[in-house]
Amino acid sequence: DLATLCVSASVGPKVLRQHYAEFVSRQAIDTIVVVDGGTDTLMRGDESGLGTPTEDATTLAAITDIPDVDRVLVCLGFGIDAHHGVCHRQVLEAAADLTKSGHSYGPLQLARGVPEVDAYVEACRFAAARNPIGPSIVQASICDALDGHYGNHHSTLRTRGSRLCINPLMTMYWGFDLDAVARRNLYLD
Repeated sequence: DLATLCVSASVGPKVLRQHYAEFVSRQAIDTIVVVDGGTDTLMRGDESGLGTPTEDATTLAAITDIPDVDRVLVCLGFGIDAHHGVCHRQVLEAAADLTKSGHSYGPLQLARGVPEVDAYVEACRFAAARNPIGPSIVQASICDALDGHYGNHHSTLRTRGSRLCINPLMTMYWGFDLDAVARRNLYLD
């Protein structure tokens, strides 16, 4: 099962690529949209803080060579990666670089009162209430930003003791050409 394979720490990009390619072919998929809960996928690998580079590089490496499919990266949750050491000035530099080279699709903001966004918040809260480990920090932060919280706001015990940067930019999807992001990544060689 592809979902199980994707979360397995023992699977590298070559095996993951084979499974993605098979799934894309079998389902006649024409576009893959990779969603990063945060923005650390934009990091090249030489920045001062990288977030979770292994996960991001594995995903990029697995998807970039799948033929006959468009690939898009969207990042939701600007500021979430701060607790992993990501410098968001460097995220903005990466976004500017991708914009300059014509590989940015621009931002799209989520807003409360839109039925799909309200359903997303409801689904996040439903899942959080039933998760024995605790709510997703990424989803909780985005929902907090959608509710208008700012700064070091903690809605889950999982973040106690850390410094959060809840902010309105967390509610924006930033879209990029995934292949261009992969070309910038220094780990893929």
